[in-house]
Amino acid sequence: MSKSKRLRELIAKGAIMLPGVPNAAMARQVERVGFDAVYISGAGMANSTAGVPDIGLLTLTEVAQLAGYIARAVKIPAIVDADTGFGGSENVARTIGELEAAGLAGCHIEDQEFPKRCGHLSGKSLVDLEEMTEKIKAAVAARRDPDFMIIARTDARGVEDFDRTVARSQRYIEAGADAIFPEALQSAEEFRSFASEIDVPLLANMTEFGKSPLLSFTELAGLGYRMVIFPQSALRASMKASQKFLRDLKSSGTQKEWLGEMQTREELYKLLDYDPTADRWLG
Repeated sequence: MSKSKRLRELIAKGAIMLPGVPNAAMARQVERVGFDAVYISGAGMANSTAGVPDIGLLTLTEVAQLAGYIARAVKIPAIVDADTGFGGSENVARTIGELEAAGLAGCHIEDQEFPKRCGHLSGKSLVDLEEMTEKIKAAVAARRDPDFMIIARTDARGVEDFDRTVARSQRYIEAGADAIFPEALQSAEEFRSFASEIDVPLLANMTEFGKSPLLSFTELAGLGYRMVIFPQSALRASMKASQKFLRDLKSSGTQKEWLGEMQTREELYKLLDYDPTADRWLG
């Protein structure tokens, strides 16, 4: 079964959690813990790989390569953040081809103008409704695998209002979107109301320090959301830990006190399916 078909099968049966990752090693951790799918964070790739903010600075080539490393490292389906599709309708068509070829099971494309902003910041602006629907149509027409999931993300709640968010989403469904990602809804009641208005699979973003309340996976599943992403949670936790470690290393000059908090060499090799005694990598 293809990963894209597996993803559709999973959400047809119920809701799934998708922890966000910025790289392939962390994706392997997600898989080993037992999650059914993984989310590739655009912010995570930009922040951790290039050291830049999430404002659309990575190119399609970079995103496809980085996301491809992650998708190929795991057996579970991976969804990637494709920002605004890297241009107009023709660019979106190429984007779908590149991401399919890289092994992704799906992607989401948003209706912000370029350069984009983080979905939970103020000052965003949206493209014209017709422009976004043309992008979705181009994405649907370009995919070779009919199971590759095209998710339309709308940032309208932070720019227009809740009703326009629903209206835009309905137009995106008419254009062929397989699922809808309403970014930055501002209350549990808005999550509930949105789910009651939209009759396709929904994706909820539980990012920290943003505009949305941190509802639990169980709560969101109960409201009807089929995909719940935690895009930066693991990266934020690891960055906080590494910052603390580096401060201690600078002051003490040794890492000895941290050995119990570190992933061992053996644990790393096991994660990577590498047997150093036989000098063999299982891939």
